Amino acid sequence: MSYHEEQETLDELKAWWARWGNGITWVVLIVLVIAAGYNGWNFWQRKQTGKAAELYETVQQTLTGGDKDRIAQVAKRMEDDYGRSPYAQMTALQAAKVLYLASDTAAAKAQLQWTIDHAKDDEYRQIARLRLAGVLLDEKSYDAGLKLLADDPPAAFKGLFADRRGDLLAAQGKHDDARAAYKLALASAGDADSGQKQLIQFKLDALGG
Repeated sequence: MSYHEEQETLDELKAWWARWGNGITWVVLIVLVIAAGYNGWNFWQRKQTGKAAELYETVQQTLTGGDKDRIAQVAKRMEDDYGRSPYAQMTALQAAKVLYLASDTAAAKAQLQWTIDHAKDDEYRQIARLRLAGVLLDEKSYDAGLKLLADDPPAAFKGLFADRRGDLLAAQGKHDDARAAYKLALASAGDADSGQKQLIQFKLDALGG
């Protein structure tokens, strides 16, 4: 390439850069910022998950100790600080069970409601709905329990929800509706759920008709 050709090429590059260089610089900067932000977010997430795992060990020890106030405090800390981690939903369900068995129904209900509102995984939300409906059944808050189970659940929970609705309806004296719910529960139960099916059939037979 001759000197004149090199000079023409250089001039063309300068002209091209003058027109497009500023925009390209901004694009590159944006890409770098996004990449840095993504890497930083992943690092923060891993760090938070690690801290949540450490706190979860404390949760397990606290649950074993059975101190209701301490359990509520540790569970709240997990939910406030690491509510987006999977450990939070696990903590809430376990804390709810221990608190309920310790006769602290209000605290147990609060943990179940937190799971319904904030759990990452739908399975945990559905389990919490079922358990909270059971607590409401014990409290004779039948309408509240039925309202909690009003939405159609995923297929895996269809039979369990129908069974619990049957319990609530039977307690209200609505035997026809309860029978329909129990029949749906039977139809939805898998072949492997023989113990569950026997229990539902027992409740259905107890209603008569």
